[in-house]
Amino acid sequence: MIDIIPESKKEILAIRQLITEAFEQAKVAELVDIIRKSENFIPELSLVAVEKEEVLGHILFSQIIIKTPNQTIPALALAPLAVKPSHQHQGIGSRLVQVGLSKCRKLDHAIVIVVGDPRYYQRFGFKTAGNFGLQSSLSLPDEVFMALELQPAALKNISGTVLYPAYFQNL
Repeated sequence: MIDIIPESKKEILAIRQLITEAFEQAKVAELVDIIRKSENFIPELSLVAVEKEEVLGHILFSQIIIKTPNQTIPALALAPLAVKPSHQHQGIGSRLVQVGLSKCRKLDHAIVIVVGDPRYYQRFGFKTAGNFGLQSSLSLPDEVFMALELQPAALKNISGTVLYPAYFQNL
């Protein structure tokens, strides 16, 4: 039985190793370490999939903003999502996304932004961010830059740039 729980200090090393294995490099794990130390970190939204005390997956949502000509709108970045390579394609990632989005809604967040495979994230309701009038501060192909409204019409009449913190530039 896999449990999805908020990370604790005892899982941090296992999370780092898992992300490094899943992405076959340390850069993404280093990003998580940086986010964890930043003002954008939300401890309740750094979740792990655990079975018998083994960390099998991790998802992180952190604060970002959307800058429009008239205002700044809070949003969340879903980054990264990682599952231990030996446990991929078993629904762990999907469960992390579903539980994570549910927690985001419970905490009254309205918008989630993700950069990833459209075929994967569209099943959770993500749509190309350009359809909402959004562009990214990162140089990205349109199809991998997606947004999800957690609250109805959260992006209605919003047009602007999703501003990622500088630490995302290194990916």
